[in-house]
Amino acid sequence: MTGTLTAGAVALPPLTSIGLDDLEALARGAAVLGTGGGGDPYIGRLLAAQALRDHGPVELVAPAELPDDAQVFPVAMMGAPTVMVEKTPSVERIGYAVIALAEHLGVTPTHIACIEAGGVNSTFPLVAAAQLGLPLVDGDGMGRAFPELQMVLPTLHGIAATPMSIGDEKGNIGLLTSVDNHSAESLARSLTITMGCAAIISNYAMRGAQARESLVAGTLSMCTRIGRRVEQVRAEHGDAVGAVADEIGGRVLHTGKVVDVVRRTTTGFARGTAVVSGAAGELLLEFQNEHLVALRDGVVQVTTPDLIVVLDTDSGEPVTTEALRFGHRVSVLAAPADERWHSPAGIALVGPRYFGYDTDPVRFDAGELP
Repeated sequence: MTGTLTAGAVALPPLTSIGLDDLEALARGAAVLGTGGGGDPYIGRLLAAQALRDHGPVELVAPAELPDDAQVFPVAMMGAPTVMVEKTPSVERIGYAVIALAEHLGVTPTHIACIEAGGVNSTFPLVAAAQLGLPLVDGDGMGRAFPELQMVLPTLHGIAATPMSIGDEKGNIGLLTSVDNHSAESLARSLTITMGCAAIISNYAMRGAQARESLVAGTLSMCTRIGRRVEQVRAEHGDAVGAVADEIGGRVLHTGKVVDVVRRTTTGFARGTAVVSGAAGELLLEFQNEHLVALRDGVVQVTTPDLIVVLDTDSGEPVTTEALRFGHRVSVLAAPADERWHSPAGIALVGPRYFGYDTDPVRFDAGELP
């Protein structure tokens, strides 16, 4: 990372490594960008803390600094976030997912990467990096979180999801090869369901030149900056929700109380709806692990691929889809996605019609103001 990380008026040194003191801010910011998905940030932080205590801080490397021939291995959790709350992964299995894939490919990993920004999927790679003594790439494959395996920018850049490894907390592990990235999702989802709807995967192994081109740069630095900004503003009794909106270049879409939540775990996803009632009416959120569509009184306000973020109104803490509860007072933010997601190929991959919604994409700044 170049330049100086800033939070309000306090200048912070460049983020070149991640240690125990960075974890809370990183996990909080990752949950913001995770748009409700990516897993419980608290669980991810606990697992990462254990790995950092055992192995020490992890070096952080900007994508621009990767050599062409670097061997970059992403690692992530696949499955329903609702399940992982009660079924915590075994820490040692996270690094082993990378080892299994590397042995299958016959290469030596040089870097670990995040495939998405999300609660646990921004901290699990940190665990693997610490265990294996490898640097972590300061970036990710989405700039947010999406529910399906093929929904990453590397897919748009022609990078194959497989071969990939997939394993559970018991030590079962499989290696998959598929004809395309959509098929990889179908095969891996079936295995994930068999493994109890929560599995550890390593896929999209790529060279440094491919990572520089396809990843969203600076994601982990941004997550940490968001997390620290919230902490600082809250200590000053300021507007934490507004601070998050400022950091992610978004706007407050709606504020109110959660009056209804319907959530179910099916086909390996946490699917459902939530209704937030406020002075501006009722906002309906539709989610599949992540928030995908927001409608106010039946009118679409914003859709995937742009970000829909739910925060606790008082504290500014991100609220994941599995944590939404009746009576929770929340603020809903809308923010822009990486512009590549708005290309025709990006919309075909993650646009609202792919998920079954009868609407064209609505950008974060196109809906009505509350």
